[in-house]
Amino acid sequence: MDFDPLYTTPRADAVARFIESHYPVAGLSCCRMLHRGLNDVYLAVAANGERYIFRLSHHRARGAADVQTETSFLAHLARRGAPVAAPIQTRDGDLFLRGAAPEGMREGVLFRALEGRAPDATSAADARANGVSLALIHNAAETFHAVAPLYRLDIDHLLRRPLTRILESGLVNDARARDDLKSIAGRAEKSIEAFDNLTWTHCHGDCHGFNARIIATGEAAFFDFDDGGPGFLAYDLSVFLWAKVSFGRKLTAMWNAFVDGYREVRPIAQNDFEAAHRFVVIRHIWIMGEYASRVDEWGANSVDWIARETDFLTTWERERFDRLL
Repeated sequence: MDFDPLYTTPRADAVARFIESHYPVAGLSCCRMLHRGLNDVYLAVAANGERYIFRLSHHRARGAADVQTETSFLAHLARRGAPVAAPIQTRDGDLFLRGAAPEGMREGVLFRALEGRAPDATSAADARANGVSLALIHNAAETFHAVAPLYRLDIDHLLRRPLTRILESGLVNDARARDDLKSIAGRAEKSIEAFDNLTWTHCHGDCHGFNARIIATGEAAFFDFDDGGPGFLAYDLSVFLWAKVSFGRKLTAMWNAFVDGYREVRPIAQNDFEAAHRFVVIRHIWIMGEYASRVDEWGANSVDWIARETDFLTTWERERFDRLL
């Protein structure tokens, strides 16, 4: 082979064979790819009509996928009655598997497909449902203790390393923009350090409002916990706010509904609430770093928007921070 693969896309029929050989499912009648991106996601339908989601993890710049911690947390949440898509055990009782691909071993997890609909970005009821479910998850997290987690959603993971990936990607070539980005990151780090006693929990890590299905009861059932880990509760809250104000969105009313829903289940300390607004900058730099790390896989043209994002960061700083704190 002349060209070593950075990333390969498994055929759906190969995924179906893998599922059937490892999981106690009725013979699959259908398997097709749903999504190719930070992970590969497949829908598998059994002969009896049962629907499953199979997720195959990618190799990421931040390191190996922490599927062991993720699936252990999901199993814990399911036992506590939290509305989540729990992993299905293999015939041997494992919550995830590793399979060989040309680029190396990749982790796979099978989930029972969540029924329901996708959340509506402009629905206050859906935003509130997301807040309620995240609060239930944080309640259940109080009795969960991760064993040797690979991720800690601290400042190093969320800010310093993503910033390095952005600067090393070659996407931000303008000297002034690079300096502005480093200055913004430095101020964000200092602002978080200035808070006392920020709450620490086991985070979902990506609660932006669409990693959920709205089920018949109106609840938001969560999935996609692979960015999670022990970290700042304020960061977990901030992801929803970030999703409503980044990339030109102006949906802060949905943030208010989300917070109201969360507070119906558990309180938010004032420090955590204020810090969540600061974490919006850190979340944006984190996502920029995630995409910057995929330049070799997706191509520079697919992620060239990163070079323009200092405008959003400086505007958020100017319009929000002095007023809020």
